[in-house]
Amino acid sequence: MAEKAKVVETVEVNETLERAKGFWAKFSKPIIYVGSAIILLVGGWYAYGYFVKAPNELKASELIFPAEKLFGKMAGVSSFTKDSVGLVLNGGVVEGEKLTGMLTIIKNYEGTPAGNRAQYITGACYLHLGEFDKAIKYLKEFDGNGAEQIQSAAYRMIGDAYAELKKNDEALNYYSKAVDAASSKDESTMFLALSRAALFCDATGKTKEAIGYFQQIKDEITPGFFRNNRIDFDADKYLAKLGVVK
Repeated sequence: MAEKAKVVETVEVNETLERAKGFWAKFSKPIIYVGSAIILLVGGWYAYGYFVKAPNELKASELIFPAEKLFGKMAGVSSFTKDSVGLVLNGGVVEGEKLTGMLTIIKNYEGTPAGNRAQYITGACYLHLGEFDKAIKYLKEFDGNGAEQIQSAAYRMIGDAYAELKKNDEALNYYSKAVDAASSKDESTMFLALSRAALFCDATGKTKEAIGYFQQIKDEITPGFFRNNRIDFDADKYLAKLGVVK
């Protein structure tokens, strides 16, 4: 399970990196209980864990895998067609293999790790379909459980959806959450969050906030990161445009 979750997380980071490229291109321009009650409560919890939750999660994991695999392929090549996204969301048959859709996983296996992952994938799919309110709904239900990369990615996508809805304050709030969720030890995730926030602020006239985020990129993201990932991003150029010189 841990290995599968790690694969999904890695794929999702690649997918959000691809989305970020489009964003940069668009916005780089001007623009208690007591006694027996406690015993019953704890006993009930263990019974649930052994006789319901564990088998439920196993079943959910088996069911989610085909659609999860398809989503991974789509993300790997940044190909989100309406038909393929529809299969991931609603299920169907691909090359003779039955797919249980993410919406069914969410409905029948709420509270399981697989159900949680389905919330994330569903939100990402709706974002690609341009159904931004639905994207926000499902991504807000997702819990990264300490996985900084994927939680930051979820916040970024919520920000993207709000931005598309022209709800700029909400968008910036979630771009800021993405920055806070990112680890300073992970330059890729941190850069994705900082650049999204910086460019959004620049595009919406929030000059003071834009300067702060561009300065943070300059101070915290090493030149080697840009060079190794072949990213052309000159924070100094943006800062100069906003009136900040070296």
